[in-house]
Amino acid sequence: MNVLPTGTVTFLFADVEGSTALQSAAPAEYPNAIAHLRRMIRETVSEKGGAESDAVGDEYVAAFGDAPDAAGAALEIQRRLRDAEWPGGIRVRVRLGLHTGSPALGDEGYTGIDVVRASRIANAGHGGQILVSADTLVALEDAAARDLGEFRLQGLTDPERIHQLLADDLPRDFPPLRNTVSTLGAGVTVALADDTVLLREGVARLLVDSGFDVVAQSGNSEDLLRHVAMHKPAVAIVDIRMPPTHTDEGLRAARAIRERWPDVGILVLSQFARPSYAFELLETGTEGVGYLLKDRVSDLETLADGVRRVAAGGSVLDPSVVGQLVGRPRHGRDPLEGLTDRERAVLALMAEGR
Repeated sequence: MNVLPTGTVTFLFADVEGSTALQSAAPAEYPNAIAHLRRMIRETVSEKGGAESDAVGDEYVAAFGDAPDAAGAALEIQRRLRDAEWPGGIRVRVRLGLHTGSPALGDEGYTGIDVVRASRIANAGHGGQILVSADTLVALEDAAARDLGEFRLQGLTDPERIHQLLADDLPRDFPPLRNTVSTLGAGVTVALADDTVLLREGVARLLVDSGFDVVAQSGNSEDLLRHVAMHKPAVAIVDIRMPPTHTDEGLRAARAIRERWPDVGILVLSQFARPSYAFELLETGTEGVGYLLKDRVSDLETLADGVRRVAAGGSVLDPSVVGQLVGRPRHGRDPLEGLTDRERAVLALMAEGR
């Protein structure tokens, strides 16, 4: 059995995904599956030079004196779990988290905030996923990883930038992180208007999960104007077609907000890629203005990035709208005729606010 390292330590936290459901579905087989799981993890940790720190319930904790050894163990654990033959037909999926710090080591094991941080990072992931802290990624140097963003973790004051460790033979795509609050929208207040309740609530939830402060929600343009007057949000998000006529109430509300509260950014969400809407929106200026299709709402990164750019005084246009603007026929000499394909691509990115 390897000795627990001291000084700079990289923790490996393992936690079973959906353990309660597994135990309820197969109470007799579950203990054997967990025993099988721990044997595989223990063997891998020992082979990679790590030491078992704790194993309680569905959690397992190991410590390594070398971060690359910990990363190698994490990758190998996921490979072994993927290829394992499980007793009783139960397939166990495990989320892994790595964090490097300088914990205290006493008679009862490790203590300190680094232990808590490692646990929270592991708990943010999904079965089959390996999450690493920024400190660990630095220690890994050239490891393949995906930056997932900066998040606040339960009970911790300082936010953590979380990365996903990657390997060609392991899954790469997972749902958004669990039990976290993104800091993408930190300090940005938003008023939201859409007459479709489910869409409005869904957008609000996505924004809150990204750290934005949704100060008001409205189902029509008049209510939105009242909320903007009251809260002076950084950004007002508005649908183009709203009650009572479902034509251009949102655009008229956007113009009114620009006239009365020029410091409030405007982000229009629409089902329609209409260049005429974009021209009308931009005719009073391009600073702090955006136009995205509602299809983009499901892409949290695109939505959050658009809101932040508008709040900062930038502009954002949906690529579908830009494509129509750049490609639309013109009477007389087309000023775009002399542009190369690369120059057109750059122009399109500029139109999107890049």
